[in-house]
Amino acid sequence: MSNNRRPAYLPIAIIAVVIIVIAAAVIVWFKPDNKPMATQQSLSASPTDTYESTLSTALNSEQTEQTASAQSQSAFVTGLERLPRSLKGTQVDGEIIIDEHKQLVVTEGLRRLFDYFLSAIGEEDEAVIFARVESYIRHHTPEPAASQAVAIFGKYVAYLKALPEIEKRYGNLQLQATKNGELDLNAIAQQKQDVASLRQQYFDKTTIEAFFGASNSYDDYSMEMVRINQNEQMSEAQKQAARQDYVSRLPDGAIKTNIMQQANLNELMARTEQMKAAGASPEALYNMRRELVGAPAAERLAQVDQEDADFDQRFTQYQTQKQRLLNQSANPAEAQIQIDQLEQQLFDDAERKRLSGYAALQETKTQ
Repeated sequence: MSNNRRPAYLPIAIIAVVIIVIAAAVIVWFKPDNKPMATQQSLSASPTDTYESTLSTALNSEQTEQTASAQSQSAFVTGLERLPRSLKGTQVDGEIIIDEHKQLVVTEGLRRLFDYFLSAIGEEDEAVIFARVESYIRHHTPEPAASQAVAIFGKYVAYLKALPEIEKRYGNLQLQATKNGELDLNAIAQQKQDVASLRQQYFDKTTIEAFFGASNSYDDYSMEMVRINQNEQMSEAQKQAARQDYVSRLPDGAIKTNIMQQANLNELMARTEQMKAAGASPEALYNMRRELVGAPAAERLAQVDQEDADFDQRFTQYQTQKQRLLNQSANPAEAQIQIDQLEQQLFDDAERKRLSGYAALQETKTQ
């Protein structure tokens, strides 16, 4: 089983460790270190948080399996006793931070902590998970921060339960909009506003920014990129300039860095496809890639191109000889034996697993 419990917003691993920062007077209240660290969520590419939506759906499901009794709920001490199967072998993700007065400092890591335990919805009853989380918090956190964290967890669960009502109002509208190949950005913006209003019902501004600030930034970026791409009045060069202008105006920080990397990757893929279709030389591809992602990555990509070209050549040879064997042999079983031998001569074990899928891909390209 994988040790990673969460899918990832930013590709940054955050580990809760004991830190005393005198200038900031902040104490990181750390968690047990007997298990490997879990990764964070992946970057959001849509106006809604997929993982948040999944949790809200699970919390509202009537099919949740109850695996612990009321007696076991009160038996938690650390919150880590009798973990459900999906959490075994993993380390608690997230963090609890307090200041010098033992007041809670709300961070995105606190939300990740909540999501870690809530990911077991379906294996454990909601009441058991709530008792587990409260025990974990109180075992690792002094007062008044502990009670503050428990209160926010209760609000977070209530918020997740309220989300599906908004999603139901907009789900079909978005589905219909995409049938024409374009998203209804006005509908998506209104949905985001409704979600923002819902968050204000449950959380203060500090908690909203800590829990959802990063995902909001990615959502805004994604929506702006879609808006630019759907603008039929702009040329491709103007669209590219608009995309670069938007990214350049973002505040410096980890979010901007990751968005720039993603933007470079998207441009890299698009320009590579265009240049290859136009018959660009390896040198031209290398220079373009070096400009976008640097020399080391450009060299690795050039090596991948060479490996792909070599595979293509052997695949063409394989297809030709395979067809000849099928045409010349009157015994299909005997022909298959020869084809198998041919595969072993031309490809290693990993490459042979790609053959059927690669053949189907090549066939779709010729249609």
